[in-house]
Amino acid sequence: MSAPKEIEESRASAPFHIMVKPIGPKCNLDCTYCFYLEKEVLFGDGERWKMDDATLESYVRRYIEAQPADPVTFAWQGGEPTLCGVDFFEKVVKWQKQYGKGRQIDNAFQTNGTLLDDEWGAFLKRENFLVGLSIDGPAEVHDALRVKRSGAGSHAEVMKGLEFLKKHRVDFNTLTCVNRANQDKGAEVYAFLKGIGSRYMQFIPIIERLPDAEAKKLGLSHATPPKFAEEDENLDAPVTDWSVQPKAYGRFMWSMFKRWVQHDVGKIYVQLFDVALGKWAGVPGGLCVYSEECGRAMALEHDGSLYSCDHYVYPEFKIGNINEQSMAEMADSPQQKAFGKAKRETLPKFCIECDFRFTCNGGCPKHRFLLTPEDDPGLNYLCSGYRFIFGKMDPYMKAMAELYRNGQPPAAVMQLIKEKRLPKPA
Repeated sequence: MSAPKEIEESRASAPFHIMVKPIGPKCNLDCTYCFYLEKEVLFGDGERWKMDDATLESYVRRYIEAQPADPVTFAWQGGEPTLCGVDFFEKVVKWQKQYGKGRQIDNAFQTNGTLLDDEWGAFLKRENFLVGLSIDGPAEVHDALRVKRSGAGSHAEVMKGLEFLKKHRVDFNTLTCVNRANQDKGAEVYAFLKGIGSRYMQFIPIIERLPDAEAKKLGLSHATPPKFAEEDENLDAPVTDWSVQPKAYGRFMWSMFKRWVQHDVGKIYVQLFDVALGKWAGVPGGLCVYSEECGRAMALEHDGSLYSCDHYVYPEFKIGNINEQSMAEMADSPQQKAFGKAKRETLPKFCIECDFRFTCNGGCPKHRFLLTPEDDPGLNYLCSGYRFIFGKMDPYMKAMAELYRNGQPPAAVMQLIKEKRLPKPA
């Protein structure tokens, strides 16, 4: 791991986001669907996985300096970031205060929860970290794929970790991976998450293709991202048997939306529904997955390597190293701009003409590996699921968007349904 150079950081042209992997792909769990565990092969044997202090301090200082506006949000992921220890993050906070100079600093911390204890709870509360807890639902579905290295399920340990968060009154949300084990249990998963006190929910569809030739050459068991080229031999390639199925994903989200739109608008915040409402209301911004272009959300590895995206930590998508280059310059580099624009420029005609293009914009490029009905490359694997859920949501989203434009709370949609001015979702 190279020592950081003395780099004078510049301000980026626009805000950008970096997801930090302070301990790389190292994790105490062995989740069946995790695409990140095998990233170890990209860094060589004998790698020192924990980010060293010099790189960490340089990152904290320069990330603050590079951001053109507040808040400056730090996002810590893994692997499993609790493996770094509380003392690691004590240093993070110390340097944030030292270099923040009055700026608003926020911290988001994604964890599997199994290593949380009183020390972690006290620290996370004291320093106002927002914790994302990874949990896939009740034990029977969570334990199907989120397992320990012994093969045993991890649900009991996650729930114990959650109790430490509640004990110390730490703000938390939940991140649920939608996969083959829980795709038919949307209503049960939603009820479970509400029951454990989650008020902010993210649902991430798990989609991994079987390895292509390039992945095998790198020693990976999952396919590399699609190239959107006619000669891409991996278009329409099969997915792993634990990947969510497209229409099942749509039904999973619809089973939640039916309950949410009648009872929980303004009380429970579901990321997909919030982003979709913004699209229907014409509000700028939103999640990169559904933006017309991407490229402002990058991934930082433990050794200082910066990649175009968390889903693209492959050699060809490395844009530099923060120990050697300016973060702002890398974020604004021609390579990164081209990466972001490719999402829009490679959209097939089928997507361009779709009624719901304004909502999904083709989805994440990593998942655009199917052929359209016209045999054009670049169709998102989830297309049929997206069309299902967005079609079902349409009348309710239009009503909420109209309420918003008229200065009324979107939650008033629940009363419209109760008064039968909108049909009850079936």
